[in-house]
Amino acid sequence: MPRNGPTDTGGLFIGRRPGTGPVHYRAAVQRGSAGRRRTDSALAALVLVAVELGRFAVELVRRRHRSFPELEAAADEARRAVAENRRDRAERILWGVAWSDQMGTTLAFLARQSRTANSDNKVSKALADFDYGSMRSLERTRLLVRFGPALGLMGTLIPLSPALAGLAEGDVKQLSDNLRIAFSVTVLGLLIGAVAYGISLVRDRLYGQDLSDLQYVAATLSRDA
Repeated sequence: MPRNGPTDTGGLFIGRRPGTGPVHYRAAVQRGSAGRRRTDSALAALVLVAVELGRFAVELVRRRHRSFPELEAAADEARRAVAENRRDRAERILWGVAWSDQMGTTLAFLARQSRTANSDNKVSKALADFDYGSMRSLERTRLLVRFGPALGLMGTLIPLSPALAGLAEGDVKQLSDNLRIAFSVTVLGLLIGAVAYGISLVRDRLYGQDLSDLQYVAATLSRDA
């Protein structure tokens, strides 16, 4: 028996690598019906909404202790640290009032660039980039707001054709199966749109408040003592 395993050949495979042989099916692969594919698409979108809902819950938990007095005290202390050229300390102080990684990165950038050459333009650019990043996060749920009902409508209309055909032929089982798929996908689509719309509304407010906090910190750091 030839010894061509990787332990016998110094890590090299002689011939075909294990697990790379062709896949053989016992019978031809059958694709699901159009209604079933629409149902699978709706379920996939529902999974995406569930993931976004988990991320949204984390964002809410991080911001549950948001406090303006705490932000004001941290900004003043960071301003004094910047005035003493202790920018590392200023970064650590501001990270304590960061409600997200993106916000923390922007706050650290403000601490490093405040009161430096061309700092006004750099700070404005950093705030604009933060706003664009927030919009990118909102785009996911805003797309689901439109995609969910549209998918529900397609999933409703497509099974109606075979359902009506079954009604004309007197096939009650075909009629009931297709109507069940149509109504299920409709409900899933509406649920996806409603949940995504609620997440988008609250996220819009949260990200707007984050940007307001960043603008306050930037103004405080640039203020003279």
